[in-house]
Amino acid sequence: MISHPFDDDKLKEECGVFGVWGAEGAAALTALGLHALQHRGQEAAGITSYDGKTFHSHRAMGHVAGNFDRDEVIRELPGEAAIGHVRYSTTGASALRNVQPLFAELSTGGFAVAHNGNISNASHVRRELNRRGSIFQSTSDTEVIIHLVATSTYRPLLDRVIDALKQVEGAYSLVMLTDEGLIACRDPLGIRPLVIGRREDSYILASETVALDVCGATYLRQIEPGEMVVINDKGLRSLRPFQAMRPRPCIFEHVYFSRPDSLLDGLSVYQVRKNIGAQLAIESPVDADVVIPVPDSGNPAAIGYAQQSGLPFELGIIRSHYVGRTFIQPGDAIRNLGVKLKHNANRAVIQGKRVVLIDDSIVRGTTSVKIVQMMREAGAAEVHMRVASPPTRHSCFYGVDTPERAKLLAAQMDVQRMRDYIKVDSLAFLSIDGLYRALGEDMRVEETPQYCDACFTGEYPTRLTDYEESGADDQLTLLTERAG
Repeated sequence: MISHPFDDDKLKEECGVFGVWGAEGAAALTALGLHALQHRGQEAAGITSYDGKTFHSHRAMGHVAGNFDRDEVIRELPGEAAIGHVRYSTTGASALRNVQPLFAELSTGGFAVAHNGNISNASHVRRELNRRGSIFQSTSDTEVIIHLVATSTYRPLLDRVIDALKQVEGAYSLVMLTDEGLIACRDPLGIRPLVIGRREDSYILASETVALDVCGATYLRQIEPGEMVVINDKGLRSLRPFQAMRPRPCIFEHVYFSRPDSLLDGLSVYQVRKNIGAQLAIESPVDADVVIPVPDSGNPAAIGYAQQSGLPFELGIIRSHYVGRTFIQPGDAIRNLGVKLKHNANRAVIQGKRVVLIDDSIVRGTTSVKIVQMMREAGAAEVHMRVASPPTRHSCFYGVDTPERAKLLAAQMDVQRMRDYIKVDSLAFLSIDGLYRALGEDMRVEETPQYCDACFTGEYPTRLTDYEESGADDQLTLLTERAG
């Protein structure tokens, strides 16, 4: 089996995390929450629960459904506290030993951790730990955190966790389950999201607010960048153990990663994406007949573009929701036909029309080529493409499955050459300032950018120790081995 062509041309957010404290049937609630976060990771899922005496874990490859929708599985995860994780694996990392939550018996007791992000000095720290005698059971960068906690010279568990996190770089939103309580933390820049909710007398932690909605929880607030939250039977306690820094949350969460029905940084993701489309129409208008989204991620931006431009919005590409991420393709002829299993042109709204295609991003460009060809074959008179983000020219080192730069189309070609490659009549991207305006900012502040936008600008907000020590090729290999 191989990946479906359209699935291979999107940036993939590698993880989603979820946590519950003080709820009867915590594992079942966690499974519900992970369902809502399934878009953040579809290779594997895991849940660890705590019943007051013993930790229980179930980890499996595949979707939440099919692994955690059986009574016998949930019954083996008793307790009123649990954490869960969904993940994408990148090349070479699809193995059960890397599935989270990871668990270890420490001198302080049981310790389970689920991590969204990427530790950019994990290889450097791992080598030091190896020299000191640590033995690793996985290739996940998350295990580095466990070893740092285990080997810390501090006595209280919370001090050990703080000590460990002060030694790592990069992005992390963590939920940790211990016999002392539930601990959650975001890195000082707040690159990856994490929110808190309340359901009756229990607290819920999740990567996105949509997971709170599914569980019937009320959204309280986001965990702030650099904040650590400790939840136990005494309630919720907030700590600020790290040096304050200017936050740099990931801007691509607004463009693509988060579900449109989530709130992120206090903003509606759906409304931001509509704003992006409207801004795109202002910056790059086109004389055309119809606006068509590349589903599903292009839908809100296309609505915004249509409303701003006054052009009609039509569903010119129909997506089948009954095709999995893989399909057996026994030959080139069938493989090419397989493209239409997931997306098919709606000829009735395309034939003879000048079409504006709206997509959220262009990564490798393979999807764009196929979609444009599909429009031509359906009789489009002209095909114009508008992209609801700036050109993606740089790799991400903070928890996103990004191809190496050699495979990023915008890193190899200017817009004119990309237009010729994709075979569209015109091609335009949203400007970086336009993206910031869609988020309510006047513009991007060059000296102190408000978001992490390194995939567009190449300006990384942290040191990239592993990259600097090993070089680009080695680092990208390491990233594909770690999906954290």
